[in-house]
Amino acid sequence: MKVLSFSRMALLLLAFCSVVMARDLDQDEALRLRQQGVILPLEQLLQQALERYPGSKLLEAELEEKHGVYIYEVELLTTDGVVRELDIEAATGRLLKDKED
Repeated sequence: MKVLSFSRMALLLLAFCSVVMARDLDQDEALRLRQQGVILPLEQLLQQALERYPGSKLLEAELEEKHGVYIYEVELLTTDGVVRELDIEAATGRLLKDKED
């Protein structure tokens, strides 16, 4: 069995964490990005998400930055009682992920 040195293990852990981490943006940052035209209005993207699942209810919406890309993470409760998590690219409105949560 090969044993990794502490420094090598730390580097691997750091690389792994940097891949999976996302930065949540606060409302001031989101407003600034919207005013600068970097991201689309949340209301517009929420409308798209709600049209995908008619009658659903919004549970949560967050703006995150992952690898330099701004993403709205939206959670909906469908009329069937299923929670859906949608990732929508904030700059374009492109749906990146739609999964049952």
